[in-house]
Amino acid sequence: MTSYETNLASEFYILSVLHRLSINATLTLGNKKSVDILVIRQAGDAVTVDVKGVAGKHDWPADNIGATPNHRHFIALVSYEGAFPDPTILPSVWIIPYEDVAQFTKQYQGRKNVSRALLTKNGESYRNAWRLLIKDAETL
Repeated sequence: MTSYETNLASEFYILSVLHRLSINATLTLGNKKSVDILVIRQAGDAVTVDVKGVAGKHDWPADNIGATPNHRHFIALVSYEGAFPDPTILPSVWIIPYEDVAQFTKQYQGRKNVSRALLTKNGESYRNAWRLLIKDAETL
C-alpha cells in the first residue's frame, strides 16, 4: 500500500458519502492541488474540500495548508485506523472549516502536520461533521 492509494481511497470515500447524502459533488483532477472535491450546494453556492488520508493512527501531512482564512474551503481528514486493507471497517472522518484547522496543526522539524492527538482531544465537534458541507453559505 502506498500513500497514493490511501489518498485516492480517501477522496473517493468522502465523495461517496456526499453522494449518499444527496449532495452534488465532483472530484477534481490533478496530483499537486489543495482542492480535491467541489461541492455544489445550490446555484451560485459552492465550497471546496481538501482531503487528507492516512492508513494508520497517525498525524496528517499539512504542508499545503496555508494561514489565509477561506470560509468556503474545508479540510476532510480520513483515518483508516490501521485497517486500510479491510473494507468492512469504516474510516474515521473529521470535517474542519479551513480557518479552524490551524488550532490542530503542529510544526515539526521541516514538516507541518495536523496532530491526531490535538484533534481527538479538542476536535470531537468536527468528527463526522458532514453538516458543515451541506448547510447554506449564509449560516457559515
